[in-house]
Amino acid sequence: MSATKDDIITLPNGHLRERSQKVGVISDELKQLVADMEAATLDWEDSRSHEVGVALAAIQIDRKLRVVVLRNNFDDKSDRTFHAFINPKITKYEGDLVEDYEGCLSVRDIYGKVERHSKVRISATSLEGKQIRITAEGFLARVFQHEIDHTNGIVFIDHIKNKPDAFFRLDSEGHLEKLDYEKDVKDNKDLW
Repeated sequence: MSATKDDIITLPNGHLRERSQKVGVISDELKQLVADMEAATLDWEDSRSHEVGVALAAIQIDRKLRVVVLRNNFDDKSDRTFHAFINPKITKYEGDLVEDYEGCLSVRDIYGKVERHSKVRISATSLEGKQIRITAEGFLARVFQHEIDHTNGIVFIDHIKNKPDAFFRLDSEGHLEKLDYEKDVKDNKDLW
């Protein structure tokens, strides 16, 4: 049975703050984990009218392994295929620091304006066991940084916890609206 959106853990679950373990062997069990991650992401997306599930780290379905899946086409919801990255790491940060909006399947209904590098170099292993080296720019670079953060126990709100103007929510029409930091964020035990 495949994983569903209900298998995605959310804050305040403390597992999201723990570092994931390196994968040693690409096994059938690991391939099933990747399939479960993809299924959970798509099930989550199917339950949200204004959002796209672009990526997921294994810890988000409570598996403490350094595995992430990224959607092959962020702009086309009908393309429901992903690529898996085993033991991904950023080998070099490049480009400018750019602030843009991020959301997370493990942070319910909160978006943030997060500063990230516009270009990063990534090394990882494919599901077929081949070494991969990628230079990612723009949104892809942002997604890699967000997901690799997950493997290190970091959630995007950790980057903005001292920036009251950086927190937003999605309204019923799919537009971002600023949150009242003092009322909605600062003492929200579900976030910290």
